[in-house]
Amino acid sequence: MKKRRLGHSELLVSEIGLGCMSLGSDEKQASEIIQTALDEGINYFDTADLYDFGVNEEIVGRNLKSVREQVYIATKVGNRWNEKKDSWSWDPSATYIKAAVKDSLKRLGTDYIDLYQLHGGTTSDNIEETVEAFEDLKKDGYIRHYGISSIRPNVIKGFMETSELDSVMMQYSLLDRRPEEWMPLLASKQISIIARGPLAKGLLSEKMLEKANEDGYLDYSYHELKDLLPQLKDKLTDRKLNETALQYVLSHSSVAAVVPGASSVKQLRENCQAANSPSLSKNELDILKQLTKASRYESHRD
Repeated sequence: MKKRRLGHSELLVSEIGLGCMSLGSDEKQASEIIQTALDEGINYFDTADLYDFGVNEEIVGRNLKSVREQVYIATKVGNRWNEKKDSWSWDPSATYIKAAVKDSLKRLGTDYIDLYQLHGGTTSDNIEETVEAFEDLKKDGYIRHYGISSIRPNVIKGFMETSELDSVMMQYSLLDRRPEEWMPLLASKQISIIARGPLAKGLLSEKMLEKANEDGYLDYSYHELKDLLPQLKDKLTDRKLNETALQYVLSHSSVAAVVPGASSVKQLRENCQAANSPSLSKNELDILKQLTKASRYESHRD
């Protein structure tokens, strides 16, 4: 598995990471998926304290304990479960972040987190306070680097202007090309994109329209998807659709890692095989860009 540098850090992360949210709570199955990821050369594992009330972090931590020094663990903070655990509230305060990181470390069974990410953000947040908390955690050795998981333009801009951010996790795929408008600015500041949702909820897999609904997907109506998805597959006849989708995202140097979820060993292996296939040619990239929309965040502002 090829590796890329994450931001201006020293971390060399595998081009395909494992998005751990879809692992589920069946530890036997989750362990098989994580072991397969390791066998495939994946060294970047992305979880969050929100997933399964922290159980996801526990499963990830236990299964990576024996290889802790060879892998990078990323988790997230900011969403705070209520006492009943039937909803959560947003809390990016320094007090909460500094308490939550210790809970995550305990669940993960590790002394440090390689990448700690703010799990969202609003324009009314005190960004300076959040950044100061992350910087304090770095100085104290609890985290090595930090980033943000957000698609909100003004939030991302605020962090870029006030912090030593290494990464922004963004939804990015052939059907959601919004991050492309940010790539030049992110690259100028050596901030990497971690791409989630590269298969657009399964639309960019062999199942295609089986995953569609009448509401369509972002800028695409159902009828547009019905016309477009077969074209994306047929125009690049030598490639499976998930291969085309993953290679398109990886064709951009601003992307450090793509983190598709995997709920089965078979699905994970297919993703890794797709990522290890030949890169898209300029002609293939041109075809894909002509077929799809260069969407912008202005039309989906959060």
